Parts: sequence; structure tokens; C-alpha cells
Amino acid sequence: MNVHTLESQQRERIPTEIFGDADEACVRLATEIAALIRRNDAAQRPTVLGLATGSTPVRLYRQLIRLHRQEGLSFKGVLTFNLDEYYGLPRTHPESYWRFMHDQLFDHIDIPAANVHVPDGTVPRADVFASCRAYEEKIRAAGGLDLQILGIGRTGHIGFNEPGSTRESRTRLVTLDGLTRRDAARDFLGEANVPRHAITMGVGTILDARAIVLLAWGEAKAGVIAQAVEAAPTETLPASFLQGHANVRFFVDRAAASALTRVRHPWLVGSVTWTPALVRQSVVWLSQQVQKPVLKLLDEDYSEHGMADLLTERGPAYGLNIKIFNELQHTITGWPGGKPNADDSCRPERAAPHPKRVVVFSPEPSHDVLGMGGTLRRLVEQGHDVTVVYQTSGNLAVPDEEAIMAVDLVAELAAAFETSTGPAAVFARDTGRELLAKSAFDGDTAPIRRLKGLLRRGEARAALKGCGVAAAQIRFSDLAFYERGRYRQFSPDRADVASVVAMLRELRPHQVFATGDRDDPSSITAVCFDLVRKACAEVATDDWFAECRVWLYRGVETPWAASEIDMAVPFSPRELAQKTQAVFHHKSQRSQTPVAMGLREPWQQAEQHNRALAATYDGLGLANYEAIEGFQRWLPPAKG
Repeated sequence: MNVHTLESQQRERIPTEIFGDADEACVRLATEIAALIRRNDAAQRPTVLGLATGSTPVRLYRQLIRLHRQEGLSFKGVLTFNLDEYYGLPRTHPESYWRFMHDQLFDHIDIPAANVHVPDGTVPRADVFASCRAYEEKIRAAGGLDLQILGIGRTGHIGFNEPGSTRESRTRLVTLDGLTRRDAARDFLGEANVPRHAITMGVGTILDARAIVLLAWGEAKAGVIAQAVEAAPTETLPASFLQGHANVRFFVDRAAASALTRVRHPWLVGSVTWTPALVRQSVVWLSQQVQKPVLKLLDEDYSEHGMADLLTERGPAYGLNIKIFNELQHTITGWPGGKPNADDSCRPERAAPHPKRVVVFSPEPSHDVLGMGGTLRRLVEQGHDVTVVYQTSGNLAVPDEEAIMAVDLVAELAAAFETSTGPAAVFARDTGRELLAKSAFDGDTAPIRRLKGLLRRGEARAALKGCGVAAAQIRFSDLAFYERGRYRQFSPDRADVASVVAMLRELRPHQVFATGDRDDPSSITAVCFDLVRKACAEVATDDWFAECRVWLYRGVETPWAASEIDMAVPFSPRELAQKTQAVFHHKSQRSQTPVAMGLREPWQQAEQHNRALAATYDGLGLANYEAIEGFQRWLPPAKG
């Protein structure tokens, strides 16, 4: 059935398939690509693929490698053309797309070297135009692209076609958007090292492909996916031009689909089954649409906004309003660990036991205080046994400039307290030389990564001290997958899961706080959450785990919607200032981008989201607080 004939998808201008996760989508697409290659091989014609880079297609490439190794899929008759390449990077650079494609795909299959095409980012500036014209000619000479694979950036770019690109644009040199460069900053060990220009296929080049599949994972892509699929085409969102293609599909996971009307507001596009969660979601939405507190919503408000059937099934408005108001009110608590010796029938957490053993998992230092710094302080002040577990060292996120300052400090201390041949002096001297000798694009040596990890440990201790957490209650796991990996290319294994399992069984918590459940699966937050998920599955039959509750907190990029929250922890202006001060201690994570570019510091984003959530609760007719941190209860899967 054509996806556009479905009532629930009537607003969608591009056929969009929602998958359980990225792997499920990539298995489907890899199977389709294999069938295409085999059909063309049988007809003795080449298969011409347009390929994308970045974290999004990595799982697809892994599936293609699997099909080659396990099912004999041959790529000898395949020609590939990559979308883009950074301008000014040699092919040997670890972040060049030439290197990426060989690392992630070409070195693992039997494709002839002559069949691989990636734009040349090293040609002299005067020769770029001719080089781009030649790239277009090679695509035409190959017979055009049979299938173009795309990802999508948060600016809505496809390839490096940033906002402002026209529908007719061809392969060319472009200037990268500030947000695009910011998103790439960690890959390049700092935003200052990210190239400012790239060569990219144009929108018109992409639209010439006979078939197009765009992939998107994680909630950070949800907004831009919804705009590209449901809004009118516009140059401010280049991906929206795909609406004009006769054979285009979007493959997205549930998180990336979460802003589509059929997911976020399904009652607007058809009949629905009114589950309790959907009822709350719709009433909160209605309150925000008409700008009335929940208790003031009228029957006509429901009817005029496509919710008459909800009134028929669950109304009238008066009773429905009271029910949802009470549900929202019961999420609010100043006692995130439960209030001892109190009626907990309408509270999100149990009164007993008290105190509770609490474990907070933070993927890297700073995620904890950014996402739940106010709640951390409350838990400690209310007498709970709180342990913060930093799953990774976070050393990949430290700019060289910060490390050089740390080396200078170590050298000064060594000079003051030991001889020039003492261990601290030798470490400072040798590591300082390595830092000064390395180029901005070189990977860090083991001593440099150790230094950067120690720097982040110090910041974490200072931040948690500001939240009342003692140094003895901090664990640094330094999981191996991170120490041997790079951003967007992590490969955790059984030992990493075992480390989390061991931590849980040692601490036997009554509460676990974690983050990353809806993030891009290649992100550090999602990788670390997956380890927690797998660990919870392993300990699910342990006697203590039956009494353990898992709460999810969110990062500054993707805050909770009010209707999703199961526990809302409010705090005062003074407590918000204390949280901000704790975040300040993570000085190595401060933005290097001028404020004039409109990019906010992490502490500013955290403040904004906490205040915005409080304002949302106020608008719904609940108590007026300075700030709120939100949490959702997560039910771990059963073992096996």
C-alpha cells in the first residue's frame, strides 16, 4: 500500500517508515541493496550507489559487510559516489570522508579501488570548480545513481547542502553552517579544528538519483524530520526538497519519528485508541494550544481541536480535566528519593526504605550535573546514600588548549615540590612536548589521554562537591570501549557490560538514574545507556532488583515534554544558582563559540530548560516554581 493512502499519514509528503531501532532499518535497507546488486549483476550492468558518511549509515555499512562475508554478496560490479568531503583535509586525515569510508566499508568488501569515488578536498582552490564539474560528469558517465543514501543534519542539510541551498544546486564548494561545525567539534578535538568548507553534491545532483533513502536516528533529529516530511519545501531546509522526488523514502527509528503528527498528535489525523498516556498527552497539548490551565478547558475546546471522540469516551471536560490535573500534580515532589513516614500513594517514589541506595550513571563527567544537578543535591541533603558512576573518562572531549594549561600547572607544582627528575616533572615535560608537537588533527597519545582524563576527574569532583556528594561516593569506571575508541565509532563488548553488572551487584541500589535512551545510537550517551540496559537485564532476577526503580534523566539537547514526565523535582532560585555553579566547574567543556553566533553555553541551556519546564507546569495550572528537573520511570526488560 502506498504510504500516502493511510489516514494516519495524510500530512506526510514523503513516505516514512518507522522502525523499532536503527539496526532493524539497516537490515531492511541492506537486504534491498543486496537484491539490487544481484539483479544488476544478472543483467550484466553496474550498480551505482550514492553513499553518505557520519554516524547514521555506519550500521548500514556493517550489514553490507555481513552480507559480503556471510552470504557472498560481491561488490565487484558496484560503483560508488560519496556525497561530500571536507575541503582542505588530506585523505589520510582520520576525519576525512575518504578515510571514513575505507575504515567503515571499502576495506572490508571486494569493491575495486577504481570503482570508488569521493570528492577531492585537496585540489587547489582555483581548480575546485573544474573538479566538481568532472565529478558530475563521472556520475553521468556511470549511468546515474541507482540509489542515493542520505543522512540529515540538525540544520536540515543533506550532504553539506546547508540552509539556503537551491533545488537546482550541483556539486560545489560550500561554507559550513555554525551548527554543523559545532556538531562535528568533538570529532575534530575542538570546534576550532573543524574545516570551514566542504565539497558536496548539490540538491539537484541528489534529486537526479533514481531512488533515495534517507536514514535518521535519535530524538535530536525528530524536529527536522517532521519539518522535512510535513512542511512545504523551502530553501531554509534543504531536505524538504526531497518531497519532489518520485521514489524517496525516509527510514527512521521511533525517537527520530517522535515529532511526526501521527506520533505526537495522532488524534489530529485519525481515530485513536485512547490509552492513559495518550489521554494525558492530548490534554496537555490542548491546554498549551488554547493557552488555558487544564482545569479551565471547556467541552468546546476539545471539540474545536479534533478531540470530540475523547469527550465522548472519557468526558465530560470537567471530570477529564480533574483527572489529568491530578496526574500532573502527583508527578511533583520535593522528595526524589521518597518522603519517609509519609503517605506515598500519590507520590512518584516510595517512602520506604529510607535512606535509599542511589546510583547515578553519567556517560561522561558533566552529564549528571547538567541533567539532574538539583535533584542530586536534594537526594544527598535528604540523607540518601548516593553514588555517582562516571562510565567513561570523558578525555576525548577535552581541547588541547585545556590540556596544555593543565600541563603547565603540573610543571609548576613539580618545580615547587620535587626535583626536575621527579615523576611529576618528567610527566609534565614529556606530555607537554607531545601536546606542542601534535597537529590539531593528530590523535592523542596515551599520556595525553591520561592527562585529559585526570583533568575531567578533577572537574567532576569539584562539581559534585558543589552538589554535596563526597569524593568517596564517586566512581570512575573508565570503560575500555571509550579508551580504545573515537566518537561515533565506539564498539563496546562483553567486558563493558560486565563492568556495569559488577557495579550494580556491588551497590545493590534502590534507585538508578541513567540517560541516553532516545539518543542517536552511536552517541556516547546512547552507547552508555545500552550498557545499563543490558546490565539491568542480567540482574533482573537478583532478589534486590525487584525493589529497584530506574529513572531516566535528559540532556540539554532533548528535554522532556511535560506529558512524558513521571517525576518532577522543583527547586528554588538559590538551588538553581547552586546547580549552575556546579556546572561551571566543568571548565573544559565550555563552548569555544562566540555568543554572537547564537550558541549557548551548557549551563545556559540547562537553566533555560529547567525554567521552561517550570513555566510549562505553571501554564498548565500547577504551582509556580523557579525551575524543575524532570524524570521518566523506565521499566527494564526481563532477562533473556
